Amino acid sequence: MFLIDDFRHFALPRAVKLALAITCLLTVNVFAQNVDPALCGPQPKNYKEIVWNWLQGMLVDADSAKIEWQGDPKPADLGKKGEHIYGWLVEFRVNSRNRFGQYTGKQSHAALIRDNQVIKGIGLGYGN
Repeated sequence: MFLIDDFRHFALPRAVKLALAITCLLTVNVFAQNVDPALCGPQPKNYKEIVWNWLQGMLVDADSAKIEWQGDPKPADLGKKGEHIYGWLVEFRVNSRNRFGQYTGKQSHAALIRDNQVIKGIGLGYGN
């Protein structure tokens, strides 16, 4: 956990962060197309609150987080190799302080919500 936590907040050059964010969003968009909403469970009405509560445990300084929501939740399947993980995909950008007290800059992320909880995160360290 220590090494993963350290890497997650490691300062990367801006170009690398941008490339990772673009790759993340392109991957998310591929999986978010043509999914039947009925497979994803009920659409979360309070998705901002759900994601905010989840971010409390993911960010070093969640209280400093500035979030830009990138639209309403979309039905998605983020499963791999024939496995399906259906839910409602919420895309957002976050700028928050790292362990050194510096803002990281806006970074693109996503969270997959099902049954009013985040079941998978994209772009926030390992194990998401």
